[in-house]
Amino acid sequence: MPALRTITVTRYVTPLREGGSLPAIVEADDDGLYVLKFRGAGHGVKALVAEVIAGEIGRALGLPVPELVLATVDRDLARTEPDPEIHALIYDSAGLNAAMDYLPGAVNFDPVVHQVPETFASKVVWFDAYVSNVDRTPRNTNMLMWHRAPWLIDHGSTLYFHHAPGWADDPARPAAVFPAIKDHVLLRTATRLPDVDGELAAAVTPDVLDGVLSLVPDEWLEDTATGVSAAGARAAYRQYLLARLVAPRGFAEEAARAR
Repeated sequence: MPALRTITVTRYVTPLREGGSLPAIVEADDDGLYVLKFRGAGHGVKALVAEVIAGEIGRALGLPVPELVLATVDRDLARTEPDPEIHALIYDSAGLNAAMDYLPGAVNFDPVVHQVPETFASKVVWFDAYVSNVDRTPRNTNMLMWHRAPWLIDHGSTLYFHHAPGWADDPARPAAVFPAIKDHVLLRTATRLPDVDGELAAAVTPDVLDGVLSLVPDEWLEDTATGVSAAGARAAYRQYLLARLVAPRGFAEEAARAR
């Protein structure tokens, strides 16, 4: 799996205030525009870890996810920012952050206006249940329509279990169902969940997961407070994500029941 590109942020363009963590549109040294997720925001680097792991698993499943990149932010970028909240966010996020390709002209997915195929909806529901995505609801779809096609964005709230101390030592956690799937924006359209279950589970191979986990920077995974190394963290995520795929998959069955 190719490594993520690394860009350097050269200009803060505008905040996206609909996001709870104040992501922003920024310009980079390749002259491209990106949506930047700050390491200094509420959930810190764990949100960036989730962004990369979930986003790249989605891509491996053939789902449309904008290109993810690593984004270096210089603390001096905050110097000319008059808003104290944004100034502090930029200042505290110096170093390596996550960003995704900005899709110009994209509009938020509206379940009343936009329709997607049943197979696509089923795959998105399965994927979101697998990575425990609490943030793809009618109120906040985290989907964009771009060139008349849906794109999945903002996976920083997935894998939320990793915010709990000792999550890697709970053997029951991978088999846990995901009740929040009942609020998924595409659940009603996901009529083919049983059909896609085996196909998608087979696609998330150990090699795929190893490739995805290798994309996460060591500095985001190391925890000096608990002594967890980057290799140890990768092993814990790998074990969890593989164990979650063992049949019968409770998260997939819960999605089917909820529907």
